[in-house]
Amino acid sequence: MFLRIVILTSLIISTSLTTTQAQERQSFDDYLNELKAQALQEGVAQATIDQLFPQIKLFKKAVVNQDEASSPQTLEQYLPNAVSESLVANARQLYAGHKAQFDKLGKQYGVQPRFVIAFWGIVSQLGADVGDYPVLSVTASHAYRDDDAASNLSQFFEALALIESRGLKYHNLLSTWSGRMGFAHFTVSEFAKHAIDGNGDSAINIWTNLDDAFASTATLLKKAGWNDQATWGRQVQVPADIDNNLIGIETKRTFAQWQESGVTRFDGSALPNVPGMQVSLIMPEGISSRKYLVYDNYRALLSYNPSDYFALSVTYLSERIKYPAIK
Repeated sequence: MFLRIVILTSLIISTSLTTTQAQERQSFDDYLNELKAQALQEGVAQATIDQLFPQIKLFKKAVVNQDEASSPQTLEQYLPNAVSESLVANARQLYAGHKAQFDKLGKQYGVQPRFVIAFWGIVSQLGADVGDYPVLSVTASHAYRDDDAASNLSQFFEALALIESRGLKYHNLLSTWSGRMGFAHFTVSEFAKHAIDGNGDSAINIWTNLDDAFASTATLLKKAGWNDQATWGRQVQVPADIDNNLIGIETKRTFAQWQESGVTRFDGSALPNVPGMQVSLIMPEGISSRKYLVYDNYRALLSYNPSDYFALSVTYLSERIKYPAIK
């Protein structure tokens, strides 16, 4: 399967099927016929093509409120919006209702449950938005409209190969309008790499099965370097004259070195004494806003979405889940 995916992906890069000119001169059905021929040429079975392609429909692209999407927000504005009190309450309720189950899974897969639940809370509103559109139709439609065409074609062909290799059906892979699937909003590629059977029933269901969703999310984070013996980081205070060359996720220093540079805990007390641990200082909005020392677990979150706003919203929600403690 992986060889086919590599071949198809390389072909996608060179193809001109998704140019605006192509859209103007061909219908979606004609476009699918070209994709069908391409799939057949690369070894997809005729039976698979006959089964799947008649079901692929042109998907109506979601309309996004551009004013809302482009409205600038500071962290002080963003975090309360991303992590609402209702989301905190629902996240804590979800953990409390399945605590024994989640704690067992957390130990088994090496990721603290509060971080998995917080991850779900930010990306899918705790599973409220797991996706109910066939991913083949979504990715083919976006590629046809030349909306991040190369990426969507890659996901389309990988979904095709995944369905064929695992004996799945068209409606087994469901996504949001943007092509994200399940509690953790996996792309098709992420599903192929990280989705696993968490309860031993020989099926993988990241849409409604909490065991599978937890195990798959934890697997993604673990492969990205997650350490369940550590946390994510902490908010800190820094001197006004901090060397700007030291700021950023690329720079790693020990707590002692940061202490020597005048960095303290948020309450002004000394930093932890953890010899050898390498951490980074980030200031997403500069010296006048929030400042954090972040650890490798924070980097693991960035591997999924390289946005400090995303990572900080997950970590903030994880702290709200942790305190006060759920018995």
